Amino acid sequence: MGPHDLLLVVDVQNDFCPGGNLPVADGDQVVPVINRLLPQFRNVVLTQDWHPSDHASFASMHAGKSPYDTISMPYGEQTLWPDHCIQGSEGASFHPDLETDGALAVIRKGMNASIDSYSAFTENDRSTPTGLGGLLGTLHIQRVFLVGLAFDFCVGWSASDARAHGFEAIVIEDATRPVDLPGTVDAAREAFRDAGVAVTVSREVEGAGAGGKGRPAG
Repeated sequence: MGPHDLLLVVDVQNDFCPGGNLPVADGDQVVPVINRLLPQFRNVVLTQDWHPSDHASFASMHAGKSPYDTISMPYGEQTLWPDHCIQGSEGASFHPDLETDGALAVIRKGMNASIDSYSAFTENDRSTPTGLGGLLGTLHIQRVFLVGLAFDFCVGWSASDARAHGFEAIVIEDATRPVDLPGTVDAAREAFRDAGVAVTVSREVEGAGAGGKGRPAG
């Protein structure tokens, strides 16, 4: 990949892998794929869900509610989750096999107890930036390749927001896994089509050099 390309590694954390508090099915299987991709990129940024223990997205904070229920928040509909990725916990740590040494930065999100943050660019209120957009502008990034967890939530929202910030966005699908709640994968693909997000697989990136673009979502 070229100097204007970046690999965005989204939330490859213990709590999203088997044995974690919010496991994505086969979430740990993205790790070797991502590790193979890392040498292709000179620009790598990691994201990390980093919640306070009283985060409003936790079902435990809402009497009578269970994980995966939805509630209305001031910024819109919110899925409730099991407690996960609590600041400083083992669950919030990156998967131990993920190679992280070459990353330029770690963007932590979801730190505001009252607002969830799926996207690596903007919190769910759609107005509070994480700082990633400014960093990528400073680096003169043009294309963002996205991997990690999960396809239909944090990867998907980040990809759409990358387009909204003026970057090309390419999701490397075999380096992601979905939460796969009813309708969420289809909704993510529809959002990709609407935003102009491309989808590819790792072998195409590994063999494409600086020119690979992926295919339109669909």
